[in-house]
Amino acid sequence: MVKHQPLQVYERQLCLSCITGIYGCRWKRYQRSHDDTTKWELLWSLILLFTFCLLLVWFYFWWEAHNDYSEFNWYLYNRSGEWSDGTVPILATTAAGFTYISFLMVLALCHIALGQQLNLHWLHKVGVIAALLTTVVGVISVNQTWGQEWDVVPISLQATGPFLHIGALVAVTALSWIVAGQVARADKTIFQVVVVLLYLSVLLGLYMVPLYISSPCIMDPDTLKPRPDVFGHQGAPMLAPENTLWSFQRALQMNVTGLEADVAISTDGVPFLMRDFTLRRTTNVGKVFPDRRMEDASYFNWTDLRQLNAGLWFLQDDPFWTVHTLSPHEKDLIANQSMCSLEQLLKLASYHNSTVVFRLRRPPPEHPCYHSWINDTLQAVQQSGVPHNLVMWTPDEYRAQVEQLAPGLIQTSMEKQTPESLQHRSISRLLLRYNQVSIQDIRDFSQSRINLSLYTVNEPWLFSVLWCSGVSSVSSEAPHILRKVPYPVWLMRPNEYCLMWVSADLISFAVVIGIFVFQKYRTSGMRSYNPEQIMLSAAVRRSSRDINVMKEKLIFSEVQNGVGTAEELYGENGYDYYTNQGISQ
Repeated sequence: MVKHQPLQVYERQLCLSCITGIYGCRWKRYQRSHDDTTKWELLWSLILLFTFCLLLVWFYFWWEAHNDYSEFNWYLYNRSGEWSDGTVPILATTAAGFTYISFLMVLALCHIALGQQLNLHWLHKVGVIAALLTTVVGVISVNQTWGQEWDVVPISLQATGPFLHIGALVAVTALSWIVAGQVARADKTIFQVVVVLLYLSVLLGLYMVPLYISSPCIMDPDTLKPRPDVFGHQGAPMLAPENTLWSFQRALQMNVTGLEADVAISTDGVPFLMRDFTLRRTTNVGKVFPDRRMEDASYFNWTDLRQLNAGLWFLQDDPFWTVHTLSPHEKDLIANQSMCSLEQLLKLASYHNSTVVFRLRRPPPEHPCYHSWINDTLQAVQQSGVPHNLVMWTPDEYRAQVEQLAPGLIQTSMEKQTPESLQHRSISRLLLRYNQVSIQDIRDFSQSRINLSLYTVNEPWLFSVLWCSGVSSVSSEAPHILRKVPYPVWLMRPNEYCLMWVSADLISFAVVIGIFVFQKYRTSGMRSYNPEQIMLSAAVRRSSRDINVMKEKLIFSEVQNGVGTAEELYGENGYDYYTNQGISQ
């Protein structure tokens, strides 16, 4: 009778099965391979890597662009005519795509670390291409509609650069485990040299990155200038309807030092607060004047404007997702807000001794106040009784005449010019978007005693960077957030940063050397990659019968590979070549 015995006993490799199964739908042992990855699959691996890098930049961009989400939604509104939070679908798709591609990258690295052949499943290939094309379309769209926002990336690196460097250093150091394993197991010297040189180039380049990191927050704390003044841009639009009296009152409750507003002129010459060209987003004009909802706001007279409700839209649309934080009393106040005139704003500012800066929009040529818009505005300033030294005058038109009629106004420009040009025109303040100036520009204006005010600053990290740069004031839609920033988010002395940089590099280098030495020692005794041979190290957990069966399998495998003759290998392992133990009488 013949007794059939299994030639090999396999251990269950659940983790490996999951890795190869999810990545390439190779769930069975016979489907896996230790052969070299094909050129076609290497190409897909490069596409996956490129998609991951592109999505990483795209994700970082939208993470830091949080400061300007309101501006982005306003751009979309001006293009489409409908108000919606366009950042929600973008953030959702970006987060989903980045998570998916990152997961595939982790699986690919696991394949490399385990010596498995890369074989991305076709469904994943479709997903990678979809993620790549979606991201490329998103980048092109942002370039066309919001190109200036890309400036937020280099600006944000002034706040995040030192910490991103440490994170990248940790990631590349961790990759040394995989690189060292590949080098130790490789048979070709050329491959080993190329991989080591490539990895060391990346590592040494990363070690030198801090030489190019420039951050104003790396400074001596003793030289830190006073905290910048905060202006409430349209009041406190995250807590109340923009450009309403209640919005400015809420901003004053947050201890702002100034108020900023957008001003238009009505047909009867009354300057009023309005950012949009039409009234349909921030009022109920569609209900009160349904036939005029698409008209320019400046074609309404003040009597008609006073009939409109300017607060209900805020409760209905919840543009900043903050309505749930409001008390019932605050909601009642908001529901009864009406249009606000410039004179009302100036009286409120005068009562609280707060500075006011407004951007005046000239009415269309057919407007009855097209030629008198400056005089109408100046008359409203004078009628309000506000001290002129609390008003920042921004229109460039007829500036000389305005200086003669109201010499006490603070002459402010919204166009970037040299300090000498501003001084020649008797302009003492400059109002710009935060991405229009560099650190050197800020220092030059400060030395020339030109007060620089930047808008719109909503995030603590941006406020901290501008504070360390020496900006005198900022305009914000979130004064309630900046109120909680009494000191820069982080501040580090140059010698402290140098110590952190050198220490991180030395630790990383020591870890990399240790990993390479360990991987070389770990693989020095292995002659092949047969999983059966590796599993023999766990012989203490096997019965002698199972071990003999596994050894017998290895002997036949090595005979086929030309390692030795059957007699030699059987003798080395304690077998009698001419004895057949599988047959009993």
